Amino acid sequence: MTASSTLSPVTTGGAARLWARQALFGWLHFALAAPSVYLWLGLPLVLRQHGWSGTAIGLFQLAGLPALCKFLLARPVEARTAGRSHYRAWAIGLCLAYATVLAALGWQELLADRAWLFGLACAAALAATWADIPVSALAIRLLPAQERMRAGGVRSAALSLGAIVGGGAMLLVQARWGWRAPFLCLAAALAVGALLLLRVREPEEAPEVYAGAAASRVPAMVRGYLAQPGVGRWTVLLLVYFPFIGAAWFYLKPLLLDHGFAPTQAALLAGIGGGVVAALSAAASPWLTRRWGLARAVAGYAALNAGALVLLAAVLALGAPVPGMVLAVLCVAAAMGASSACAFGLMMHFARPRWQAFDYGLQASLFAASRMLVPLAAGLALDAAGAVAMVASLALAGGAAWWLARAFARAEAAAIGIGHPN
Repeated sequence: MTASSTLSPVTTGGAARLWARQALFGWLHFALAAPSVYLWLGLPLVLRQHGWSGTAIGLFQLAGLPALCKFLLARPVEARTAGRSHYRAWAIGLCLAYATVLAALGWQELLADRAWLFGLACAAALAATWADIPVSALAIRLLPAQERMRAGGVRSAALSLGAIVGGGAMLLVQARWGWRAPFLCLAAALAVGALLLLRVREPEEAPEVYAGAAASRVPAMVRGYLAQPGVGRWTVLLLVYFPFIGAAWFYLKPLLLDHGFAPTQAALLAGIGGGVVAALSAAASPWLTRRWGLARAVAGYAALNAGALVLLAAVLALGAPVPGMVLAVLCVAAAMGASSACAFGLMMHFARPRWQAFDYGLQASLFAASRMLVPLAAGLALDAAGAVAMVASLALAGGAAWWLARAFARAEAAAIGIGHPN
């Protein structure tokens, strides 16, 4: 097992305290995710209504480029004063900075001013990317190792609730009260998160845990991450485990519009209904993972991703009626929730005790790179070959990801202590 499999600084305390911490980080992940979901999953519906092409919507994803630099942004977060980290202070400051950018985005309608919209979206992506690092690093430090798969489920459920709010409810708010209202609501949620963080006490750790931390450079930190048992295969799997199902989810609302759904129906089905299903799937994922064993779960969730994509492709190809499309959307949501929970739990596993922020940031950068490039390629396929070809391609890629997941589980089970799949 890796060093990160040992217990984190908090090894005592009642179940109520652990649940309170899980709830705190759940709210923080929700508050960080909902604005991003609105910008990159909800707003494409509005952009499509205003005549943006599939390629233009895909290119808008490039506003999330700061997420690729997460491992570099993690370096200053690892700075120490007298051997102590400052994850909490970073988290509070960056949450407030994120709220400020959202307030600027909501100052006036920017649908016709693409340059300003893109620039402020980049700033929002930078703030969201940076704030996620200390929040996640603090979660890894405060939660014991046995709570990390549950933390993955809580995070994934929070992201799904963010999808409900950002991809559904905020669209309804925008339709009712205009451009500014969603951004102000989302900024307020971040401000609440910053206030909740004031009640958190970042624990002290033994001086030797962080000995030499300040002197380490990025290349040495990367080499340390790569030296962990099983990390090579995991890093390859990380690049392909989620982005195909994520790309399908990204394009669901435009696909629903093209399939004849009204904008409000698309928002209710994919934004709210799908978000609820994804949240429930994410909440159930830690229980299923404990029951199956992590190795079998890693491969099982990848198979679920591929199966959901095949179903969506078949529904589109056959021109299935509304119930068929609803079933496909909910299956995609369930697969997304379960697989993202599993992925985040493994990301926590591969974060070393002395470098939680950097190791998490490095993995998140790789995750973001694939999550950004695959929707861009999918958008080009949508415009060039149509929805059926796009989703079928994603399904084929999802099948390849399932094969890699099985290979990872079989080859690395002993090394990282996750048990062999049957």
